[in-house]
Amino acid sequence: MEQIRLKVNGKDYELQVKPSATLLNVIREDLALTGTKEGCGVGECGACTVIMEGKAINACIVLAIEANGKSVTTIEGLADGEKLHPIQEAFVEIGGLQCGFCTPGMILSTKVLLDKNKAPTDQEIRKGLEGNFCRCTGYTKIVESVKVAAQKMRG
Repeated sequence: MEQIRLKVNGKDYELQVKPSATLLNVIREDLALTGTKEGCGVGECGACTVIMEGKAINACIVLAIEANGKSVTTIEGLADGEKLHPIQEAFVEIGGLQCGFCTPGMILSTKVLLDKNKAPTDQEIRKGLEGNFCRCTGYTKIVESVKVAAQKMRG
């Protein structure tokens, strides 16, 4: 077992983890934050996307020990209590979610995109969401949700 320290959604944790434990396993099993989903398990679908040190990463292919000392944001950390983040509001308002399985990863990838680019084009949105796959939609409402979220965040 290895001891690690993580800051997840602003809260500090000290954990004992197996050297082979993924960040996804630690988030879901040890911290009981189940908004982050496991889809493919090989870093291809984006369902497990979290933000680590300001970058969108696939938690299923990052070892927990690689995250030692780092700051991680999951979907649970985006809202402010009961108040949804503007990105979450936009996805709900526009219908950029269907079954909801891919939505946490889409929203966190959107957050990273909008932190860097306050007014992305459709092409930039699609590029920013590469690696996040939705099996339910044709992405039109997802792209529209990102555009509305960008407007909300700009004020």
